[in-house]
This record gives sequence, structure tokens and C-alpha cells, in this order.
Amino acid sequence: MMKNIDEKIAGIRRQLAAGGSRAAAPNQQPRRTLSAAARQRIAAAQRKRWAAAKAQAKPAPAKRTMSAAARNKIAAAQRKRWAVLKKAEAKKNNAVASGKKPAADKAPKAATAAT
Repeated sequence: MMKNIDEKIAGIRRQLAAGGSRAAAPNQQPRRTLSAAARQRIAAAQRKRWAAAKAQAKPAPAKRTMSAAARNKIAAAQRKRWAVLKKAEAKKNNAVASGKKPAADKAPKAATAAT
């Protein structure tokens, strides 16, 4: 039994050394070479197919642009929001630096009715 296994291993090694992939398909024909004229005809036909496909393709939709006035309006609103935040941050930092508790927002408190 060991002799049989050794013989099979030796056979596999011979196949690998001889290029086993080519030996596995001996009836495979060599590749054909095309002439330059044939390659040019094939390329021209492919270009024609691409041109036809591109002609049927839909054009990309135009990008929407924002007017300068609209951009300025948005920028002004953003600057206003940042100014409010910076003012609140500065107020908080000043209170901490002076050792005071930061003041809570002065929203009107709802009056509780005692009835």
C-alpha cells in the first residue's frame, strides 16, 4: 500500500515538473493572430457601437446654482447665529472668571395660581 502511494506521488511530481496544466489539455489549439487590418475593422466597429450607445444616453441634469443674493442671505443668518452663541459663551466665561454662578436664562416664569 505504501508503495502504491509513493508511486502516485512520484507520478504527480513528474506531471508538475513537466508543466501539468499544459499536459492536462493536449488538444488545445494555439491562439490565432489577427492582422492589423482585422484589428482596425474590429476597433472601428466597436467605436461605432459606442457612438450609438452614447447617442441614446440621457444628458446629465443641469446642476442647480444659488444666486449671490441667496448665498449672502444665508451667510448673514449664519453670522447672526454665531454672534448669539459667542455672546452667550463670553457671558458664561466672564461669570466663571469672576467666581459667580452663571445666570440662568431669564425666561418669564409661569405664575402659579393658588386657588
